[in-house]
Parts: sequence; structure tokens; C-alpha cells
Amino acid sequence: MNALTRLRDEAFSRSVEFRRRAALAREPGPEGVHGPARHLLWGEAASIALATRPLAKSPPALRPQPVVVLPGFGSHTLRMRRLSRALKDAGHRPHDWGQGFNLGPTEANFAALVARIEDLAASEAAPVALVGWSLGGLFAREAAKIVPQSVSCVITMGTPFSGDRRANNAWRAYQMITGHRVDEAPIGHNVSEKPPVPTIALWSPRDGVVSPRASCGRPGERDRAVALRCAHMGFALDPEAIAEVLRQLDWAD
Repeated sequence: MNALTRLRDEAFSRSVEFRRRAALAREPGPEGVHGPARHLLWGEAASIALATRPLAKSPPALRPQPVVVLPGFGSHTLRMRRLSRALKDAGHRPHDWGQGFNLGPTEANFAALVARIEDLAASEAAPVALVGWSLGGLFAREAAKIVPQSVSCVITMGTPFSGDRRANNAWRAYQMITGHRVDEAPIGHNVSEKPPVPTIALWSPRDGVVSPRASCGRPGERDRAVALRCAHMGFALDPEAIAEVLRQLDWAD
């Protein structure tokens, strides 16, 4: 096969794959299932300004511990810097999830996360807390099911773990980028099942991306649910959300 033929075949393959993913993004949603109202979605842009709002000085942690922070879908580890700084200032030992951008679950990146959690727990000589924003929270919940002995607790922030996986305004973008349906992900075949560790769900009625019911969950799907007043994009930036993460880490089991 000459170079020109190879390039033509590669271009054809890319075109076929793009059309397949575009078809996934155009799929109709289930009847009666939808994300938050459109006016809440438009309001998400305003949450970016929270990055400039100063945080109150973090009180000393009552239970200093290693913490792994996991970014949301399409976000990079750097998006979690504000939260990580607050954790460090309080006396916790924050770590990122080690994989940069979160572009959806694969068997490889999930296995790498599980291995990282085990390695950190061993090096810290203590189980680690997992704090996951949006899709990062699903990674956290599923990892805790695999290695509960290495996890002290799971805190999710606007994570759609309850009900239909399409009860949000991001599932079509998710399917386009990942190439698989939201309910056919390579991890988490029962995402509503609670991990066998203390599990806290932070949710907001002002969330413009994920349905509040999906991120609050039902009794039995989490141990505690705490309502905040931030937008979805503000969970990793909003002073109230960050203060609540710190408070939950200090909560006795």
C-alpha cells in the first residue's frame, strides 16, 4: 500500500467515525427525561467569575487526610486548582487524578485511576478521600467500589449518579466525544449503587447542566445529600461549595 492510498483510507475511516459519533449526538432522549431548564443553562457562564472571588481562610482540618480531586467531563486537572489550594491550606494532602483532561471513561484510564488510588493509600499509609466534580464523581464512586479499603469517603459535586443517565444537558456532547452511549460506558453498569464507604452528594437546584434529582440521589444511593446554591460550573470554584467539601471531610463517619 502506497502512502497516498494509506492516507485516503485513514481519511475515510475518520469520516466514518465522525458520522457515527454525530449520529450518537443526534439521538432523541427518552420521553419525559430532560436536563435542567434552559435559563439555568444560560446562567452557567456567570459562574466563571467565581474564580476571582476570594476564598475565606480555610479552618484547620480536624481530620487531615490525603484527598484525590477528579475534574468533570471535558475539564482539566487545572480546573481543580482552587479546590486543591483550599484543601492544602486546611492541612489536607491533595493529589490530582493523574490524567489531565477528563474526556470520558475508558478501561485504561479507569484502571490507571484505581492503581493511583491504591498507590497513594499505600504511600500515605492511610485511605484517601475522593472528591469528584460531575463525571469525576462517577469515576470516584466506581473506583471506591473496586478498592474500598483504599478509600475513606467519596464526595460528589453535581454528579449524575441517580435515575436516567440522560437527565442532564451534556449527554449528547458526551456521546459525541466518547463515541459510546451514556448508558453503555465501559465502567459503572450500576452507577446508582452506593459505594461501601461514606458517600456524600453535593447538589444544587441552580445546576444548569445536571438535573438536581440526578445529583442528589435517593436514600440508599448515598449516605448524605447537601444542597448548595451554585451553578454546575461553580462546584469547583464557589466558596460555598469548597467550604462544604472541607466540612464534609471533617464529618465523623
